[in-house]
Amino acid sequence: MLVQDRSSPKPSKPQLRAHPSLPPDRFSDPKNLDFSTWVSENFCKILAFIVLVATVATLFFLNSVGNSAALLQTRVRELEKISFPRINWNNIQPIKDQSTPYASFRSERWIVVSVSNYPTDLLRNLVKIKGGWQVLAVGTSKTPSDWSLKGAIFLSLEQQANLGFRVVDHLPYDSYVRKTVGYLFAIQHGAKKIFDADDRGEVIDGDLGKHFDLELIGEEARQEPILQYSHENPNRTVVNPYTHFGQRSVWPRGLPLENVGELAHEEFYTEVYGGKQFIQQGISNGLPDVDSIFYFTRKAGLEAFDVRFDEHAPKVALPQGMMVPLNSFNTIFHSPAFWAMMLPVSVSTMASDVLRGYWAQRLLWEIGGYAVVYPPTVHRYDRIEAYPFSEEKDLHVNVGPLIKFLISWRSSKHRLFEKILQLSYAMAEEGFWTELDVKFTAAWLQDLLAVGYQQPRLMSLELDRPRPTIGHGDRKEFIPRKLPSVHLGVEEVGTVNYEIGNLIKWRKNFGNVVLIMFCNGPVERTALEWRLLYGRIFKTVVILSEQSNADLAVEQSQLWQTYKFLPKIFNRFTSAEGFLFLQDDTVLNYWNLLQADKTKLWITETVPESWVTVSTIGNDSAWFSRQADMVKKVVSMMPVHFQVSYKESSMGKQNLILCSSEVFYVPQRFVGDFVDLVGLVGDLEIHQKVAVPMFFMAMDSLRNFDSVLSTMIYKTEAPSNNYSSFYSAQVPAVHPWNVSNEPDFIKLVRIMATGDPLLMELV
Repeated sequence: MLVQDRSSPKPSKPQLRAHPSLPPDRFSDPKNLDFSTWVSENFCKILAFIVLVATVATLFFLNSVGNSAALLQTRVRELEKISFPRINWNNIQPIKDQSTPYASFRSERWIVVSVSNYPTDLLRNLVKIKGGWQVLAVGTSKTPSDWSLKGAIFLSLEQQANLGFRVVDHLPYDSYVRKTVGYLFAIQHGAKKIFDADDRGEVIDGDLGKHFDLELIGEEARQEPILQYSHENPNRTVVNPYTHFGQRSVWPRGLPLENVGELAHEEFYTEVYGGKQFIQQGISNGLPDVDSIFYFTRKAGLEAFDVRFDEHAPKVALPQGMMVPLNSFNTIFHSPAFWAMMLPVSVSTMASDVLRGYWAQRLLWEIGGYAVVYPPTVHRYDRIEAYPFSEEKDLHVNVGPLIKFLISWRSSKHRLFEKILQLSYAMAEEGFWTELDVKFTAAWLQDLLAVGYQQPRLMSLELDRPRPTIGHGDRKEFIPRKLPSVHLGVEEVGTVNYEIGNLIKWRKNFGNVVLIMFCNGPVERTALEWRLLYGRIFKTVVILSEQSNADLAVEQSQLWQTYKFLPKIFNRFTSAEGFLFLQDDTVLNYWNLLQADKTKLWITETVPESWVTVSTIGNDSAWFSRQADMVKKVVSMMPVHFQVSYKESSMGKQNLILCSSEVFYVPQRFVGDFVDLVGLVGDLEIHQKVAVPMFFMAMDSLRNFDSVLSTMIYKTEAPSNNYSSFYSAQVPAVHPWNVSNEPDFIKLVRIMATGDPLLMELV
């Protein structure tokens, strides 16, 4: 870089000195020329100089435009990212109750319920609960304006808005998740224990203290050890607590479907001392907390559920690394876990409390706390009403991956609230909820501090340490009773019903296989449905389309070159057992794929309508000729093992193999080969119909392919008036099929239900 020396003034005229080697007149006085004469004599030089300046200016402009475009693209990508909330934890102003008549009221024990209708007899009974409990009823937009119940505090929407809580800005008007306002109100008014309840349950014997541990320290605390699930198996991350309490074929809402079939009781337990059971989950007799799959498949006609659990079974704790579904209508939270009561707002109402429960349990380990499940504490009555399966879509698709994510999550933050916000952000990045809940978490944590809540101190986390060996003397045995399930719609024989058993079997077989689906139709009408249909079976469903859709997590790809996008997906799921590609014009009967070898390649090489050989000799098509030339170029660059395999399988140099490639499978052991072959194609515009069969023939001999797809139904055109006429549940796949909207999806699901009867619960 040149720096001017400002201390030395420049001479007014240049001083020219003669060089001894130059002629004497080399620097003679210049001629006195006028401007026009000077221009005419130096025209060529002037023109060259102008061209040079213009060139430099053009290059500078183009570079600036390129940098601006790159900067704009970078900015767009930044805007697409979820922003992490910035909070000044040391500058949060207190929030006092200045708008309700209860400003000076204090109580240590609160019952928080959401109300949408006039008070019921069950709610009146809650007001009479023994032990000094204060009922707080939180209204929604459905609550009558003149709602009133003697002995209960009622917060209308207007009153909630005047409390000054930040969370109010994020809450829906018509949902029970508005209980979040109630939790803050209770904490603001002295709460030490909060019973999260609903208005359809009756506390057994009218005494919560008879069932739960209301005191954790002091003379009134129960000092006896608590049974704890064994941590001997590190791969066991979630349990069905209903088995422990006598009902082996009933499972709670939020239990991953692949765990429904775990029916055996515990071989042994360990013990843990009480005092840290900050979240206490009660079991419900009558209508327990079950999902809609259970509700509709195990029900005998219109008869109400009346399931009973073992009231004499001991309470059982969850060790670090193991979780259980928690709900929002029969759970006690002690003050060290008040932060765990936040109900997410960006997921469905049937998923909100379950996701909260798993999120909370993971964070509970950071303060040395744990969750405990208690024998029956309430009796909930079955109203025999619609059980919204559509509200559970988040659960059945995401809860299994969520548990795995939470178990592996780690944080280096030094304060609990910082860890909480970091985890909420990470869950949004992973797609378990959205940025709305990141902002909601930030508001919730600030409101907690504003109402005077003191965040608990962190304790050392032992997840990454070797687990202690369980000695013989540490093993505690409890054999659960096997209670009759007389009100179930199937005979209780120690196993779940046939349909659920099949679902579990399919999930176990394909639970580590990634389904990559290309949608030709409008994704806004079908993406969620495809995930719902196939997400029950596969590890995950990645959806590609010509147009991306961030809200639906649909990624952009061109169908004719989708194979070039696949390596990115392979790299994203390095632990997957394999990858199954499927176009949305093909129906996959997954129940007929169980016998396929997941270590081999699958493709439609034996389906003549799909796998076609075209001779390039005498073929007038310029497209075929160009594709054949590019294939020859790629083959010439292949390493020897690829070349040998390809030439063995190809039908001669003058033939081009085409495959429609609507469905094919790549096992993990061939992923590296597939990626290498994509790299050889590079920028060549080889069509997917040509590239995929070329890859498959290069990766392995045709005789080694698994023939599972050989019996699929494949037609070049479907009947115009009746798709179902050629569908069969006895084949592995059916092509073609058109699904462009929800009615089309419903038709497909109904016909596929002949092979998977549980699909009828989706419509």
